Amino acid sequence: MLMPDEQMPASSWNRNAAAPTSSAAAPAVDVISLGRRVRYLRKAAGMTLDDLSAAVGTAPSQLSLIENGKREPKLGLLQQLATALSVTIDQLLGAEPPNRRAALEIELERYQRSPIYESLNLPKIRISSRLPMDVLESMVGLQHELERRLNEQVATPEEARRANAELRAMMRERNNYFPEYEAEAQKVLASVGHTSGPLSHHVIADIATHLGFSLHHVGDLPHSTRSVTDLKNHRIYLTQNQRSDHDPRSVLLQALGHYVLGHLTPLNYGDFLMQRVATNYFAAALMLPEQATVEFLQRAKQAKEIAVEDIRDAFAVSYETAAHRFTNLATQHLDIRTHFQKTHKSGIIYKAYENDGVTFPQDHTGAIEGQPSCKNWTSRVVFDVPDKFSAYNQYTDTPAGTYWCTARTERSANGEFSLSVGVPYAQVKWFRGRDTTERSKSTCPDENCCRRPPASLTSEWAGNAWPSARTHSHLLAAMPPGAFPGVDETEVYSFLQVQANR
Repeated sequence: MLMPDEQMPASSWNRNAAAPTSSAAAPAVDVISLGRRVRYLRKAAGMTLDDLSAAVGTAPSQLSLIENGKREPKLGLLQQLATALSVTIDQLLGAEPPNRRAALEIELERYQRSPIYESLNLPKIRISSRLPMDVLESMVGLQHELERRLNEQVATPEEARRANAELRAMMRERNNYFPEYEAEAQKVLASVGHTSGPLSHHVIADIATHLGFSLHHVGDLPHSTRSVTDLKNHRIYLTQNQRSDHDPRSVLLQALGHYVLGHLTPLNYGDFLMQRVATNYFAAALMLPEQATVEFLQRAKQAKEIAVEDIRDAFAVSYETAAHRFTNLATQHLDIRTHFQKTHKSGIIYKAYENDGVTFPQDHTGAIEGQPSCKNWTSRVVFDVPDKFSAYNQYTDTPAGTYWCTARTERSANGEFSLSVGVPYAQVKWFRGRDTTERSKSTCPDENCCRRPPASLTSEWAGNAWPSARTHSHLLAAMPPGAFPGVDETEVYSFLQVQANR
């Protein structure tokens, strides 16, 4: 721990501090930080408030208000203070506090002026040189913990949907292509000499070893996790259960992705979502390397035979992974704009991405996930197609234009889902299945399209039907608390302790 008079490195300064301010921007000064700096410099010069008062021609009471961050000095007084304290104005206005104690005092003062503290109706602590250092440390620590717990509670379903909508907007802006993750994946593949072909379990084990991790398959993995990484002993624990909805290779690569990409404990739900997107992308970039996958897609485009199932088969991945990877590379390397949907048989959209102008349903937060998909779209029609072996292709006329989509259905522990990839009509010429005669029309979001029953059925049954609804309890529940939503940290820590003792 730094002692009160030790200099504090820049990296330790409070992340909420104002940026260094020049004399030309004096009105925007951080008065709390300035006040503590004036007090520190005055005491370091061996001056009392009366001494400084005489030097700058301002009453001691006014200087006390400045030192306590309760008054903003004018530019002329700032210049006089800098001269009297033998520093420049830039040094006087510096955002970094002079020592650890000053940093704690500033942070505590900020907390006590925050709406959160005000809402607690607690008395304020008078911050002075007489306040013991350990009390300062304790009070700031308590404030940190209070803020952390409040942040855990804000991830309501609405906040989660809003965070997801913001993340999807960012993905659309970047065409779902992240060169930084591509580069990290390429470094890892080069380190084990993998250049082509499906990524085998053996090569993945080599990757883990290269990164310094040992792999352990156990039968008692915490039920709320798919893997657990012991960063202390560099071990990754995976389940022995072969019955899983997730490719075990992808689960392991995602665990390694957190390490390779340097992730820290997520600060909020948005952070958690972004990290999940990053590790999913990293894992896919390892299983379907950029160069090899792009070359494969370019050959398919030249032959006008692009098909998601071909990507799946060539790289031995799931259809969903192949579809996701196509969205990563299609716009960046093939100049094809596209959209993707993962839709439950009930009609609810679980995942979605678009940069081709297709109109997905969304709520007031901009969230698509959780909304019902149009019954006339490929993603819904495919559930009623008898042939589950072949891809189902369909043209759909919408208010935003005509789109061609290809879709398949897959079963999982959570039910049956459709996975669909689509493009605008002008770009269908590059895809196998473009010769389909299946066609539908959607006027959604017009409720008359598919959300209201036909008039003949309404006249017959309105007022004579009373269904017992299946409650979607997950829509009513708050987001699970914790840095990793839904994960029981006590269970995880206990598991790691047992494994370490073995």
